[in-house]
Amino acid sequence: MLGWIVRLALYTAMRKGEVLSLTRKNVDLARRKLLLPATKNGTARTVPLSDKAVVVLQEALYNEVRVLGVDLLFFGEAGISGTRKPITINKTWKTALDRAEIKDFKFHDLRHEATSRLVEAGLSDLEVAAITGHKSMQMLKRYTHLRGESLADKIRHL
Repeated sequence: MLGWIVRLALYTAMRKGEVLSLTRKNVDLARRKLLLPATKNGTARTVPLSDKAVVVLQEALYNEVRVLGVDLLFFGEAGISGTRKPITINKTWKTALDRAEIKDFKFHDLRHEATSRLVEAGLSDLEVAAITGHKSMQMLKRYTHLRGESLADKIRHL
């Protein structure tokens, strides 16, 4: 599940907690969107889905190990009560980074990368903020790290 979780975060700029708490009822593949009823800043938001995000969600929703009756997309093992809670990925995340010899990289860095990609794709600040849920342009600016090459491509013919 870690691969789906990481790719979905990268394609949507969602926070780890938002991804891990997704349920089937939050997903609307027909309209290519996710509804996040509870976010860190206390405001619900709708996240549009790219083609790549749709593929990830289809894989997660229709995988052969999906447990019937579990509404969570990314679920952990059943506890003593038999209830499945959102998967915890901290240990698996650390193991994956160690194996890939990646240092100083946090899951939240995926949100920064995704936000930068949205800006580089040409979306306006307001459009990006609507997707990411940033309430101020100052905070959005902190999340956006533009690549020099992308900027050079944009001004190439000036």
